[in-house]
Amino acid sequence: MEQPESNKMAENTPSGKEAEKPSNPLRLVIIGVLLTIALIWGGSRLYHSFLYVETDNAQIDGDIYPVISRVPGSIAEVLVKTNQVVNKGDTLIRLDAADYEVRRDIAAAALLSAQASVESASNQANAAREGASAAEATSRKLQADLRRNENLRKQDVISQAEFDGIKAGAQASSAQYAATTNQYQAALAQIPLKKAEVKKREAELHEAELQLSYTTITAPASGQISKKNVQPGQYVAPGQQLIALVGNQELTVVANFKETQLDKIATGLPVIIKVDAYPGKEFKGKVESLSSGTGAKFALLPPDNASGNFVKVTQRVPVKIIFTEKPDKHYPLAAGMNVVVDVKVK
Repeated sequence: MEQPESNKMAENTPSGKEAEKPSNPLRLVIIGVLLTIALIWGGSRLYHSFLYVETDNAQIDGDIYPVISRVPGSIAEVLVKTNQVVNKGDTLIRLDAADYEVRRDIAAAALLSAQASVESASNQANAAREGASAAEATSRKLQADLRRNENLRKQDVISQAEFDGIKAGAQASSAQYAATTNQYQAALAQIPLKKAEVKKREAELHEAELQLSYTTITAPASGQISKKNVQPGQYVAPGQQLIALVGNQELTVVANFKETQLDKIATGLPVIIKVDAYPGKEFKGKVESLSSGTGAKFALLPPDNASGNFVKVTQRVPVKIIFTEKPDKHYPLAAGMNVVVDVKVK
């Protein structure tokens, strides 16, 4: 007896469990490969975490030198451009120096006048000394004549009137000698005053020359012009920043590690530095020092946990890292670049 058609179709249809079985073994292979890759990657990261302490909260830091004007004046020349590399001592800016040249010339003329006054005072002192010497000689002669004529008067050889004339001459010569001596002392006293005036004028000339030299503004260090805020014709005031010069000699890395990571970090430990700008490139460095305060303590408004609103937040401590190998010129580094640092602790 023949079976119904519906029964034949049911026999030819696979069961529900058999239908759930994967029909393509490639799916199992892909899942296995992905699981293997995940296990390898996870294992490598776990192994890496035992050997290194890592943070991506790090940047390249460098010395930024402010180029300022020390004297007021108008800009005559700007000799550099933005991003230009300069060496220490290179001329960057020149101010209009006409006013300062005039002041220097006035100070130089005043110095010459003061030096001439010293020479004149010395000549006057020499003349007063000669006059005093002559008056001394005359006084001695008249005093000797007076002593001789005193004996003659006692003997009544000369008259009283003649003796009085000789005595008056001797007294007058003595007074003249005293006056010339005082003049000589007064002339000598003027010499130190005139020399002090010379010193003052020399200082004024030196100051004027310094002010003139400040009209030529030079680079305080070797580096790169990164921010130029000056144009010819602009009037600048003392202390005004004209250019920001980023030094290219002492680039370092400041990494902000969590305070819970510091127990493994010490000075001298080797560091691998990876710069975001150069994927795949690694730079070598070492830990130079750890900051004595957290970043929050140096903020403009540091937290005050004694105010009553206390929320415990994991703090970050800046760690200074220096390069142990000079960076390749094909990979120029700039202050502010983001980096990832791995400190090898084992």
